[in-house]
Amino acid sequence: MSTPPVSAPATPAAPSALARRASRWAGLVLAVVLAAGLLGCGWLVYASKIEWLPASWTRDDALHGELTHRIAKQLSNAWLPEQAARLERAGSWLLLHDTGPRVRSGCPGWLFLTEELQVHRDAQANAQAKLQAVIALRQKLAQRDIALLVAVVPDKSRIAAAQLCGLSRPAQLEARAAQWVAGLQQAGVRTIDLAPTLAPLGASAWLRTDTHWNETGAQAAAAVIAAQVRAAGLQPTPAQAYQAQPGPLARRPGDLVHLAGLDWLPLRWQPQPEEVAATEFKEVAAAGPAPTAPAEAAKGGDDLDDLLGDQQLPNVALIGTSFSRNSNFVGFLQQALGAKIGSFAKDGGKFSGSANEYFSNPAFTQTPPKLVVWEIPERDLQTPYEAIRLGR
Repeated sequence: MSTPPVSAPATPAAPSALARRASRWAGLVLAVVLAAGLLGCGWLVYASKIEWLPASWTRDDALHGELTHRIAKQLSNAWLPEQAARLERAGSWLLLHDTGPRVRSGCPGWLFLTEELQVHRDAQANAQAKLQAVIALRQKLAQRDIALLVAVVPDKSRIAAAQLCGLSRPAQLEARAAQWVAGLQQAGVRTIDLAPTLAPLGASAWLRTDTHWNETGAQAAAAVIAAQVRAAGLQPTPAQAYQAQPGPLARRPGDLVHLAGLDWLPLRWQPQPEEVAATEFKEVAAAGPAPTAPAEAAKGGDDLDDLLGDQQLPNVALIGTSFSRNSNFVGFLQQALGAKIGSFAKDGGKFSGSANEYFSNPAFTQTPPKLVVWEIPERDLQTPYEAIRLGR
């Protein structure tokens, strides 16, 4: 049996002169980009803008890459990767209508936060840890003769589900809020699930290009919370009546457009903006409807120095997230209560941020309220828990 002849390997064709010249330029451009990226990251390190390790971290964070992810996210704030990311986001949106990893497009004109549609690792354990934290906090506050009222804000993707248009909301999330609220109620914590209040309103309770409720949703939520405060037998003070009137129609930038990295584009290239007539509140005398000087009711006295210097301090304090700071929620709550409140909600505070900031502040430690209203978004129930510390 004869062995078949082995053919000699074909000699690769020599690159053309154009290819040789282009490869040199490509190599040079790559070297320049790498050098610029290295310099940018080096500057962040030199300027001490990189936090190599968070104040608190766990072995699980290290094993699952959370620590390295934090470092990579901080390095991405260097000038070159930041500009490259902006160009990539613009190109993806204009060519493919892609909104990036943090935002999802639903029906035309509707945007949703990706986080609402995610199933978190250790979701049940995280939710249970937060439930126990609220129960423990309620007990500690009760020892100081302070009541606690928890209000859970449902996901936009739950209430405005008709506007998802193909986006999938995992079935595991269906009972998330109801089960958590039921657990608190069984433990004796006064808790409101705002989903039954907002569900009949549907998409009309939410902003299209923002994660938050609009004034319709905020007002409905404020009315239910105020009713619960009255049911608890507390008389909010200092008493103050408010007159509300619609303001001029104005464009309202959506935070989801910002998260998608598209808010720097010309307006005509961005997702369709929405216009809102924000309600304006004025304090009125208790004996009559005549308005007095305009009052910044929507702020609810969130300036700690002003609160500490005021002789008539509100006996109701509001803590929570950006939901409490959007769409005049505080203004509607004050109007429904017929009293001023102290608002200490925090943008980006998530579950623990606002609570930790308020409970360690002299506004709480030196002049404690009679009631703490705690607004918590459903999407934060199953995220990792950061311990809450109650000041002395």
